[in-house]
Amino acid sequence: MSITLGIDLGTQSVKVVCYDTEARQYSAIASAPLPLHQTADGVAEQEADWWIGGLRAALQQVGPDIRQSVTAIGVSGQQHGFVPIDRAGRPLIPVKLWCDTSTGAECDRLTEQFGGASACLTELGNPILPGYTASKVLWFRNQHPERYAQMDCILLPHDYLNFYLTGVKTMEAGDASGTGFLDIRERQWSEKMLRIIDPEQDLRERLPRVETSPTVIGSLLPDIARELGMPAGTPVASGGGDNMMSAVGTSNVEAGVITMSLGTSGTIYSYADAPIIDPNGNIAAFCSSTGGWLPLICTMNCTVGTELMRELFNHDIAAFEASLNASAPGAAGILAVPFFNGERTPNLPNAKACLFGLDSLNMRPEHFLRSAVEGVTFGLRAGLDQLREQGIAAKEIVLTGGGANSPVWRQTVADICNAPVTVLKQTEAAALGAALQATACVTSADLASLTRAQLERDAAACCEPQQAAVDFYADHYHRYHHAATHVAEIYR
Repeated sequence: MSITLGIDLGTQSVKVVCYDTEARQYSAIASAPLPLHQTADGVAEQEADWWIGGLRAALQQVGPDIRQSVTAIGVSGQQHGFVPIDRAGRPLIPVKLWCDTSTGAECDRLTEQFGGASACLTELGNPILPGYTASKVLWFRNQHPERYAQMDCILLPHDYLNFYLTGVKTMEAGDASGTGFLDIRERQWSEKMLRIIDPEQDLRERLPRVETSPTVIGSLLPDIARELGMPAGTPVASGGGDNMMSAVGTSNVEAGVITMSLGTSGTIYSYADAPIIDPNGNIAAFCSSTGGWLPLICTMNCTVGTELMRELFNHDIAAFEASLNASAPGAAGILAVPFFNGERTPNLPNAKACLFGLDSLNMRPEHFLRSAVEGVTFGLRAGLDQLREQGIAAKEIVLTGGGANSPVWRQTVADICNAPVTVLKQTEAAALGAALQATACVTSADLASLTRAQLERDAAACCEPQQAAVDFYADHYHRYHHAATHVAEIYR
């Protein structure tokens, strides 16, 4: 038995999958929850030690015979997090996460000193947004100068797990694209932006090398191997950000595929052979983790919104699905603008969620729940429209993430986006993508061919847009856009 281990470090949990490429199936799937520290002023943090504890707890659920059969490891991780470590490899502060919006002032300062948003787009390919790593580094320098002086290396979340496993400090171009200080065209650090963050030292000396294509970065350390119950010396691949690994796990490694992820955040993206720079800065001009580029739209609120609504009404998953079925498209007139965590697209870090259209007849749980599903999907539809404006088209949307488990939500995506929805039999796209990338690295297999051979459509879960619903949502989407514009005006 030859098993590849894929690890996905998310916001809510650490997931592990043990994938057998010969059988084209999982040998084991396990996860461990993660706590999250959030405050009303936009702080969102985790301790890096929580990630290690979560990885250990998840792997303990996997049988020892399977763990001993692991022949390669790949790591996927939440993007944009900031993990400064000292010379001993110890994190110096709690990790500021992708959904931390508390450094808006630092973003404004960096953008202004760089020459404005247009200069950032021209020279970097991306604006400097709250959540990106650049503003977190500046915040650290200003708020904790003594600890900042001890910083030996800047890592991202998935880099930190790679470092824990191998002792090797690296980044790869896909994940590094979300720092705000990588020139995504050249896949090199921006000396200009780094000088603005810290004019007193060359921060390139505090950054690891950037891998521009998938590769083996190191091997599993003997003491970590004993701790995790796996063979010492197991190759560890470069891995990547969760979006980049989900692209691999949905075979989005060649032009013509669009992936939509219904996770804590919502993302929609497609592979490109050349950089795609949006002059308005709404499309993240990321590199892929496969040697190309991955233009991407990210919304800060996806299952965040639906989970908050579900908890409000004390609905389990079965009751949630039943409620969605009990409410027709349009949620009896309720429109949810679900900016619970602020929002990245549009860029409204201080925004709040709002409900429109409430009356004495529609104040029922099923309508609130359906409005949340529709609201987050409308936000992703707006992203799809922007990708289409840049010439990115596909015949189908490959749906992944926790929200893809809902039949009603899948059909809602098809109807709102007016596109067929494909669901794969293999779930856990990010962890699977990390596993498949690692397999390709150790076997020298062509990644596109490997993913096509391994991934299989779940025909029963795939769905086509229904014309009546498509026509209804075309009008309802315009009403949502009007409502979201008002929210933007209030919380700009």
